[in-house]
Amino acid sequence: MLANINFVAVFIAFFVLVFSLTVHEAAHALTADRLGDPTARLLGRVSLNPAVHIDPIGTILFPLIAMFTGVPLIGWAKPVPVNTRQLGRHWKRKFMVIAAAGPLSNLVMAVIASLFLHIVPVSSALGEATLAPLAVFLYRMVGLNVLLAIFNMIPVPPLDGGNVVAGLLRGPAAEAYERLRPYGFLILYALMLTGMLARIVFPVADAVESWLL
Repeated sequence: MLANINFVAVFIAFFVLVFSLTVHEAAHALTADRLGDPTARLLGRVSLNPAVHIDPIGTILFPLIAMFTGVPLIGWAKPVPVNTRQLGRHWKRKFMVIAAAGPLSNLVMAVIASLFLHIVPVSSALGEATLAPLAVFLYRMVGLNVLLAIFNMIPVPPLDGGNVVAGLLRGPAAEAYERLRPYGFLILYALMLTGMLARIVFPVADAVESWLL
């Protein structure tokens, strides 16, 4: 079984995942700091050092198992803590911006990788031993970051999309939505087990990826 595994491809995919999750969480941390909450900065989270963002299970163990077995799994990093009391007035609006910063960073990385793919002669690069890893890396950067952005913008708390929706809602609608927060993971698991999550995420991700490529 191990003989059939492309270890170079697994290494590239794992590197892209760790890098993308690191930038995602650093974007949350930097945005929170700029908007008045120094909590993440004081914890050393405004950093591109993967060590401060890695979750041993979500960033290393589960993704490696998925890559070696073919099980569809994205992975996750340690969430950036945000103290909304430090955000002052309009804290809900600011919290919404902080939440959106993560998926936005993934889209920016996907666009940058896409631009490089249009510059690098990919058709010949895939046949060149020295350039093939670069081409694979760029394709992975586009695909995985688009997937991370779309998945995280699903409007279910505690995903970033859920926090964006929470920032938009007011009054009774906001209160009702917040009551869903403790059940967010259960809702996500239900969506995964019923196949609804794949039907929501993959068509949108495929469309965005096709447009970029």
